[in-house]
Amino acid sequence: MSNTMVITQPQPLMVSRESDKWGSGICDCCDDVPECCFGFWCFWCFACIKTKRLGECLCLPLLDSCGIVPPITMSMRVSMRNRYGIKGTMCNDCLVATFCTACVWCQMSREMKARSIQITLVGAKNL
Repeated sequence: MSNTMVITQPQPLMVSRESDKWGSGICDCCDDVPECCFGFWCFWCFACIKTKRLGECLCLPLLDSCGIVPPITMSMRVSMRNRYGIKGTMCNDCLVATFCTACVWCQMSREMKARSIQITLVGAKNL
């Protein structure tokens, strides 16, 4: 029988200084003109790239062409709201995903860019 000592180091606390609101409005395409141009002129490529960046299957947005309400756009928006703690409703997500699909993807792209700012670690010691 051996005696094994296990030592667990305390984990640093991650603090987010982000808001519980979207960083930009649904029609704020002038905030990032190149991304929005890409989103409008080559929508399917844009949506697939952003879906992959969110950690989902690359071709998932291609399923949106199967119905009236684009289920993938809506679910990606809901997923992003949950991931970033953004307040909102599924009803609103459904409406904007249905009537402003390209704008929704551009807004999500701007949000991913804005939220990828470096995370501040509290309680971490410099070595």
